Amino acid sequence: MNTLLAGTFDPAKEFELKQWVSIHLGPIDMSINKAVVYLAISALLTIALGLFTMRSRLALLPGRRQTVGEALYELAQTQIAEQGLPSKAIGRWFPYVASLFLFIFTMNMVGFIPLPLTGDTWHGVPTWGIYAVTSQLSVTLVLALLSVIFTHVEGVRANGLAYFKSFVPAGVPKGMVPVMAVLETISHVFRVISLSVRLYANMLAGHMLILVSIGLLFILSGITFWIVAVVSLPIGIAFYLFEVVIVVTIQAFIFAALTAIYIGTAIEPSH
Repeated sequence: MNTLLAGTFDPAKEFELKQWVSIHLGPIDMSINKAVVYLAISALLTIALGLFTMRSRLALLPGRRQTVGEALYELAQTQIAEQGLPSKAIGRWFPYVASLFLFIFTMNMVGFIPLPLTGDTWHGVPTWGIYAVTSQLSVTLVLALLSVIFTHVEGVRANGLAYFKSFVPAGVPKGMVPVMAVLETISHVFRVISLSVRLYANMLAGHMLILVSIGLLFILSGITFWIVAVVSLPIGIAFYLFEVVIVVTIQAFIFAALTAIYIGTAIEPSH
């Protein structure tokens, strides 16, 4: 936490993205920063997790590796895919919603592991800190856009152009059809906002609370330090454990489950 070592405290600075490697393709900024590195680490760990848990030999008496793999698979299938997708679409979309769940879960979890990737140094040594790439709205927005785009693509694939008739409920008077179509379109736009902002806001708020609770100890001294430490340190630890044990999994589950529901309702609009 470079801002704390400097004697000042601004937790918002922990989420600033500085260019580490400048890459520009015309007007497109492809520069590598902290968020890009965390995304790459999370992607590699997600692939490794899938290979490690799903490529083990099946045994009648499963070991820890097989047990974890079966638990993850069952959670993704029974609690996410089967709850939102019709049976005819599970084979096609289960890999996506399961991968989405694992990827978001891994990104969230990596965000609570201290790493020397703050981009700053202290006496030549990289400073360590926690950072959640899902606390960047641009990251969660892209994931939400993909889910909503896939929803409409699958809706058209399954129902043809008749899919768009589902934007207007049956029995609506003809004069209200344009109004209902516009309202339904707006609701689909808000799906992008709700998906992205829910994940972004939860992860950002959790990290801010942890940084504020524990970070105060780095800028206080004397009797004030001990008074604040008695209160803020346990609170910071409690927030950290709450985020790691509960929020990390719940947010990944909600995002993947809602994606499955959206795709399912696009395939079977009356579902």
